[in-house]
Amino acid sequence: MRIIDGAEVRRKLTYERCIPLVREAMIAFSAGRTQQLLRSILQLGEGRMFGVMPGGLGPDQPFGAKLLGVYPDSLSTGRPSHQGVVVLFDPATGAPACVADATEVTAIRTAAASAVATDVLARADAHRLALLGYGEQAVTHARAMTRVRTLSSITVWGRSPERAAAFAARMSAELGLPVVAAPSAEAAVAEADIVCTLTASAEPILEGRSVRPGTHVNLVGSSFAGPVEADNDLVVHSRFIADSREGVLAQGAEFLRAKAAGLIDDSHLVAEIGEVLAGTVEGRQSPEQVTVYKSLGHIVQDLAAVAALWREE
Repeated sequence: MRIIDGAEVRRKLTYERCIPLVREAMIAFSAGRTQQLLRSILQLGEGRMFGVMPGGLGPDQPFGAKLLGVYPDSLSTGRPSHQGVVVLFDPATGAPACVADATEVTAIRTAAASAVATDVLARADAHRLALLGYGEQAVTHARAMTRVRTLSSITVWGRSPERAAAFAARMSAELGLPVVAAPSAEAAVAEADIVCTLTASAEPILEGRSVRPGTHVNLVGSSFAGPVEADNDLVVHSRFIADSREGVLAQGAEFLRAKAAGLIDDSHLVAEIGEVLAGTVEGRQSPEQVTVYKSLGHIVQDLAAVAALWREE
């Protein structure tokens, strides 16, 4: 059984490679060519969780699962908050074929999924990015967004001004772009064309009134029912698109909160991103429309990425 460690994932799973893999995986998912179950989450107390995401890429294709420990308090010790493995099975024999570092796969494929959504939903002239959050996903999202739009600037906000400033300096040097720390979430998104929320916030940090007409928003940080990053106003007044309709209706916190308030019903979720990518449902309908992509993360994204690495043997 092959072991693919984090270093190999980082070296081989480039954004140029992962973005097309995720795009095709989500088209296949929405077309019903893949199999998957909703993620199961075991609450371990103190904000800690164990997540299991099983699925398969289709007939005669690899299948497997991601097993993930989520320990937000690990960040204070310098360890990632999400740690685990993706286990891939050989479809020809049914035997375990590969174990890959899920921390690195998740970091890259999540940003790649947002890039896929941004490429098809953001305006063609979008060039100003705002990041709410300055952790690992902020790093990967900044990198991934440069692959689908020519950015002129990035603003970043987080609860620690010092950490936001350090992130800005690091990413400015890496990307060769002006990256500026903003004093508030509202200020960070004030001129943005693309917004990515990448926090563990339990309550909304992004308000609909702060988002300009024509903006595209990727809601990424909350991956289960409970914590929300955006308020009801943004959900209600946006064209709302999901990675998985079933997933968002069961676990999409921002959508469920607006629904519980009686402001929307299930029809407000207009499409899965795979349907937009396949051209069966329209994405952005006008330059002024605010579009939202709710990313819960999906096992077919992980399996597609790991399968590509495994097949390199």
